[in-house]
Amino acid sequence: MNKINLQNKTIFITGSAGFIGSNLVLELLKTHSPINIIGLDNVNDYYDVNIKKWRMKEIDKCVDAHPESSYTFVKGDLADKSTIDDIFTKYNPDIVVNLGAQAGVRYSIANPDAYIQSNLIGFYNILEACRHSYDNGNKGVEHLVYASSSSVYGTNKKIPYSTDDKVDNPVSLYAATKKSDELMAHAYSKLYNIPSTGLRFFTVYGPAGRPDMAYFGFTNKLLKGETIQIFNYGNCQRDFTYIDDIVHGVTLVMQAPPERKDGEDGLPIPPYSIYNIGNNKPENLLDFVDILQQELVRAKVLPEDYDFENHKKLVAMQPGDVPVTYADTTALERDFGFKPSTSLRDGLRKFAEWYKMFYCS
Repeated sequence: MNKINLQNKTIFITGSAGFIGSNLVLELLKTHSPINIIGLDNVNDYYDVNIKKWRMKEIDKCVDAHPESSYTFVKGDLADKSTIDDIFTKYNPDIVVNLGAQAGVRYSIANPDAYIQSNLIGFYNILEACRHSYDNGNKGVEHLVYASSSSVYGTNKKIPYSTDDKVDNPVSLYAATKKSDELMAHAYSKLYNIPSTGLRFFTVYGPAGRPDMAYFGFTNKLLKGETIQIFNYGNCQRDFTYIDDIVHGVTLVMQAPPERKDGEDGLPIPPYSIYNIGNNKPENLLDFVDILQQELVRAKVLPEDYDFENHKKLVAMQPGDVPVTYADTTALERDFGFKPSTSLRDGLRKFAEWYKMFYCS
């Protein structure tokens, strides 16, 4: 496996004001300086923009602490081809990490257009820019890493989910766009010899995360005295993966592009990989809610005498949801010696402490 030293490289990260993107920028500045990072985000209002602004301020602080590195932020849209082309022309990125996307399963049911624009057209623009980075004999992009999702597994009955499984039964448009991204990346890898790696993320959580995720939404509702709905009558399991583990995995993968080599026909064998990044330990939703409650009380977000039982309601499964997500992370362990290790309690404790600081102080 090829190994790239990230120091002194130019890294283009889309979705850099997003949850995973902003944490990746911070990690790279802290552990791989000197480094040059270009961040792109449209800072849309799909969720509270104040959280995105807070993340961006954290990046600014980190840049100040690492003057040997540079971070350039571009406010723009993935679906705007000229913006993407301009970034490639001006900065000639060595590595591209495409994390920008319209996320969320339920939102895709009511707002499909946002997913086509960002997840399909936006990713096509990235692929085209990577392709043309090799024009005129230029070295071009050394590695394209992009976000996929555990949603691609749909109603897959076999668990844990393996990247070897057949995944052509999506149950949401979001999942369909992510599977489409994998197919497009494969085609471009084959046609233009672009080393690319897709990462199927499993239920990422942590401080300053997305408010549309269950742990965050539950907290908001409990604080307002509203009732939280626990789907599939509590018979759901999720492979919750803490943000620091996700970012560590992404950083390892960035440094190891799939090898370029030709087949017997003299044509390129696609330098293409897919990995699951999950905890390999699904948690029952009711246990998860119980731990979240304890940590919210511990962080003094909620009072010790809070009546949780009267603020919980077990309901049927939602359209687009699946009962279990469970990552087979064998390939990640084999190729990188890496397995996420943050316990659900530790992760939710850090979230609760951040929530207290952000909303309650």
